[in-house]
Amino acid sequence: MIIYHITTAEAWKKASFDGLYEAASLATEGFIHCSTESQVKGVLERYFQGQTNLLKLVIDTDKLESKLKFELAPSVNEEFPHVYGPINTDAVIGVLSVE
Repeated sequence: MIIYHITTAEAWKKASFDGLYEAASLATEGFIHCSTESQVKGVLERYFQGQTNLLKLVIDTDKLESKLKFELAPSVNEEFPHVYGPINTDAVIGVLSVE
């Protein structure tokens, strides 16, 4: 399965060097927010309006070393993929610019 995560170019550059990606939400909420392909547009509209230099990480869940769970986001009444731990960079099979 393929899931996606929106991040900054700076954060991805650091992760590429470290071999692990950790979003701020991992420390504050215990997981990294991700999306399915059909959810990306809504996530960008809700949380990233006006931001630039964004990247969309393409993640192969078969390669993830951390636990993946789909959980309900009550604010939009949809289940989203959450990664409970850092994302190992070799699970990221693509990095796309967000226009």
